[in-house]
Amino acid sequence: MSERSKIHLVMGGRVKDPRGLDYENLDQVDLVGVYPNYEEAEEAWRSNAQRTVDDAEMKYVIVHLHKILEPELPVEE
Repeated sequence: MSERSKIHLVMGGRVKDPRGLDYENLDQVDLVGVYPNYEEAEEAWRSNAQRTVDDAEMKYVIVHLHKILEPELPVEE
């Protein structure tokens, strides 16, 4: 898989428990964006996570869309 196809989604919102990923209201999930590589996704995640650092119920994550879209491909490090 080429580096270009390793797309990532950054999203966040208010969770019921900070240790999990059960979002309170899916209508209010912040879809930050889709990024062509992990480095750009991490930069967007870090920016949003730091902006909401004082709110323990706000959680931003990076979703590895390439692993969902093509799970049969081997993982390249």
